[in-house]
Amino acid sequence: MTTATVVGSGPNGLAAALTLADAGVEVTVLEAQDRLGGGASSSELTLPGLVHDDCSAIHPLAIGSAFAKQFDLTAAGLTWRWPEVQFSHPLDGGRGGAVWRSVETTADELGADGRSWRRLFGPLAERFEGLSADILQPVLHVPKHPVHLARFGAYAALTVPALGRRWETPEARGLFAGAAAHTFRPFSGILSSSIPVALGASAHALGWPVAEGGTGEISRAIIELATARGVRFETGITVTSLDQLGGPDIVMLDTSPRAAADIVGERMPARVARAYRRYRHAAAAFKVDYAVEGGVPWTHEPSRSAGTVHLGGGFDEIAAAELAVSKGQMPERPFVLIGQQYVADPTRSRDGVDPLYAYAHVPSGYTGDATEAITSQIERFAPGFRDRIRATHVRTTGDFEAGNPNLVGGDIIAGANTARQLVFRPRTTLHPYATGAPGVHLCSAATPPGAGAHGMCGYNAARYALRRA
Repeated sequence: MTTATVVGSGPNGLAAALTLADAGVEVTVLEAQDRLGGGASSSELTLPGLVHDDCSAIHPLAIGSAFAKQFDLTAAGLTWRWPEVQFSHPLDGGRGGAVWRSVETTADELGADGRSWRRLFGPLAERFEGLSADILQPVLHVPKHPVHLARFGAYAALTVPALGRRWETPEARGLFAGAAAHTFRPFSGILSSSIPVALGASAHALGWPVAEGGTGEISRAIIELATARGVRFETGITVTSLDQLGGPDIVMLDTSPRAAADIVGERMPARVARAYRRYRHAAAAFKVDYAVEGGVPWTHEPSRSAGTVHLGGGFDEIAAAELAVSKGQMPERPFVLIGQQYVADPTRSRDGVDPLYAYAHVPSGYTGDATEAITSQIERFAPGFRDRIRATHVRTTGDFEAGNPNLVGGDIIAGANTARQLVFRPRTTLHPYATGAPGVHLCSAATPPGAGAHGMCGYNAARYALRRA
């Protein structure tokens, strides 16, 4: 019987394990931490009974993927919940933009820019199922839907400022800037529009759902399906060498490229090892979880119904903040992402107190305290917020890496989204999951299609490993 060992139990490691086991492979998963799930986990971080997501929180691409179609996680008890507003962008003075599942509703609310929004995102949303089949693969592949992919590519190739010029109102430009900030890179780079266009289209096509009971429920559901197929799990085991694994037929590494190079050692070709050690990581996140009584008093009313809220002011202000962070400078007013998972999933709250998820973009390895900067940005658009805070929990860039070595320097997206690494990730090759060592494959978010608890990196890598085996 073919055997496999998966090193790391983040969502991609779990997805790889489930995919291999479903094909009849005998699989063992080794995890260094005491708890399975990696960044797809949840905890009571502030007050008893409040459920906070530890890292991954909102899941724009977790539904409708090839992995989700092959493995029905809802059969294992996972329930998806959607907010009324998928994401919003408050502006000063109570104004702002919001994105609903409906393209028409969103366009109507955007007024003068509604027609342009509809023309860009309407066709992409209508064909998103076929489009996602291509964009959740390595960039260099034979497309299944070439016409749809070409339309997406025409927008994705543009810089964020170039594509952003199609909108004139601060509301529409703010919405696009907020989505663009998910790339953790300066807006001026080529291909910088690829991620915001994909995220915008997915918001209309599939929504930005959350897992009822916390992101940890995604991991629990995958583990349940994998266990039913015979997968064994061992925690508290740190793997530093292939020699520890006993010679399985397949090895899947849900690790950073540098860690993979260390584990594989001399069995990895020198050119691959050099590429892995040169792999670039993104800027970092500094996270604060709040226990907030009565929710956040946003002056922009639709933001009170939004699952995700992007903070940072207008387009130019966000662009400047992201550029500063990329240069290693901490902006006074950083971009802040807010997760209001409780809006879609009230089970996370207790006795009128809600768990609020927030992180700021900060330089890689930032050693300062961004708590006040985050709180100030929320207070800026929701006066009175400070008075509602009942407890906080802080996770620094160092805390992120200590809890999960894949998050190098606090990089929660597992690699810089430069043009090169969007196309060739984690190295320049037609086989991004291959490490060059026979039977050993990289399956972390450093491989295509990148970050997210969608499991597609692990799924793609496992299918590649099965073909090679």
